[in-house]
Amino acid sequence: MSDHAHAGTHDKHAAHQRLVDRLRGQGAEIVRLTQELDDASLSERTVPDKWSVKELVCHLWRVQRLFDERIQAMLTTDDPVLLPYSPDSDSDFDKLVAHDATETRDAFLADRERFAVRLAELTPAEWHRSGRHPEYPRFDVHFQVEYMVHHEAHHIYQLFQRRLPLGKLPH
Repeated sequence: MSDHAHAGTHDKHAAHQRLVDRLRGQGAEIVRLTQELDDASLSERTVPDKWSVKELVCHLWRVQRLFDERIQAMLTTDDPVLLPYSPDSDSDFDKLVAHDATETRDAFLADRERFAVRLAELTPAEWHRSGRHPEYPRFDVHFQVEYMVHHEAHHIYQLFQRRLPLGKLPH
């Protein structure tokens, strides 16, 4: 393998590892923003008609599960059709919200670590297995994970905003 080809493979691995690290870091931020609060506080809608901290965590977990299913489809099927997601009609989201907030957060984080380990073990070729999505012309495992990182960062900012009225933020 030429030095250039080897460097390209290494660069891709580093890019993939950065995404995995960001997912782990965002999980740690979710812990920080939700610790020291009880279920009632986490369930309170501090912004009228907007999701509570608990609902945001449930949404992130639901999206992670969905994206994990999409990744599995791309890894096991050639160019699978991937359907858009609408949280408004998701009964699985409603089931998650019905559970205790702390238990839900802890289960989400355990699932996050399993998901991160799985991603870290993918080969560069697996990161670029593709699927077909009606909203995105170029869609592969890498795109799905990068999309997830940015989507989640947006919701962590919302989580931060909704957490502020509930008391001093932990360091």
